[in-house]
Amino acid sequence: MSVHGPRGVLDLTVPVDATLEDVSRTYSAEAGLPVVLPLVTRSGEPLQPTAVVGAAGLVAGSVVVAVDPSSRPAPPRSRFRPGEAGEAMLTAGPASALWFALAVGVAAVAGWCAAGLPTEDRWPVVAVLLAAAAVGCLPIGVLRSQRALAAPAYAAAAGLALAWDPLPERLPTVAGIAALCAAITAGVGRALAAPEDPAVDGLRVWIAVGAGWFAVAGLGALIGVAPQAVWAVLFLAAVLAARFVPELAVDVPDQYLLDLERLAVTAWSARERPTGRRGRIVVPEQAVQAVAARGARVVTAAATAVLLVVVVTTPLLLATAHLPLDSAGARCLIGFGGATLLFAARSYRHATASRLLRLAGVVALAALAVVLLGLAPASGSPVVSPGAVAAVAVALAGTLVLAAVLVGRGWRSAWWSRRAEIAEAICGAVAVGSLVVAVGFFRHLWEVTG
Repeated sequence: MSVHGPRGVLDLTVPVDATLEDVSRTYSAEAGLPVVLPLVTRSGEPLQPTAVVGAAGLVAGSVVVAVDPSSRPAPPRSRFRPGEAGEAMLTAGPASALWFALAVGVAAVAGWCAAGLPTEDRWPVVAVLLAAAAVGCLPIGVLRSQRALAAPAYAAAAGLALAWDPLPERLPTVAGIAALCAAITAGVGRALAAPEDPAVDGLRVWIAVGAGWFAVAGLGALIGVAPQAVWAVLFLAAVLAARFVPELAVDVPDQYLLDLERLAVTAWSARERPTGRRGRIVVPEQAVQAVAARGARVVTAAATAVLLVVVVTTPLLLATAHLPLDSAGARCLIGFGGATLLFAARSYRHATASRLLRLAGVVALAALAVVLLGLAPASGSPVVSPGAVAAVAVALAGTLVLAAVLVGRGWRSAWWSRRAEIAEAICGAVAVGSLVVAVGFFRHLWEVTG
């Protein structure tokens, strides 16, 4: 950890079972100070000298400050002090997150409505959206985390209004420009936010999704592929992300996985030998909670991104795949991709992320059902009979309910879990194979050989 003090900054290798008094005493000895100074966090919160480093929530790379009490200024008076009766307190909770979600929806509607206006009439709406995005990136206020997560949506709406073109061939590029605006705004918010801000993980997902979307759309425009190819690739990427994101979300620090005392002799261990025959690393509860909270935020943000990509790309893919062979591939991709999302949601233990993935799978399958039943205005005659679909749906529902009652725990039993894993792998493999047909590559080879 790094210790800042009146004599400069020192980087110390500290075991997790050392006390903060030991850290302060070591800093005073190394810096040549006559007294042991108290330690505070980078935000000014005092640390107890008898507290253990691991129990205090300090990990590798943490920063503490050694302060001189005689020269420390008095804290400024605040209008809102927690614990004082009769005074208001500002906190960020679920209600504020709901309001910001509604604000994001209003921004999307504003960008969509401004896109239909003449070019010279779009600028007032674009200016308001850009101003809202800029204000949202500022790291001030109690609700700065929610504002930082909502700011990229305002920038994306502004980019959509500026680059809007109703031609189907240009829609992927327009969407890519909007995604790039969101990624840039998220990068600015990430640079201005504090490292411990909870919004940092969500902003990273904004950056990854926006940059990836722009890369796929830009590459498609450079190659000159059909719009359906861009939508198909983005849809498949969202389906695969639902499976691979949890493996990248949980990042456990190396010092909790390796016994550093047995790998190397540091300056600290040479000075103070651990008691007992063998030193053991005890992971503090606060560190476990921090890793779990970070992973939950990343998984929730990724599931939200998957839902957004599926909602946008599914109808566009079905609408742009006109030819019979391409249309069959697109429908197989969406059908098996939606089933893969439903199976992937089964393995999530985070309730919010699981519900978002289930909603994404339902949206994909519902859009496919609308096309197959001929309910869409441009879908023509139904591909299958509505009566046959209803009969098959009722039969499958009854079978699943009966199986769930028999096993007692439904999909949570070991037998059903193995079958669900196999079904998910089959659906994912068919979805990946359907991409070749959905983008028109298989039809192109057929035409060339014919």
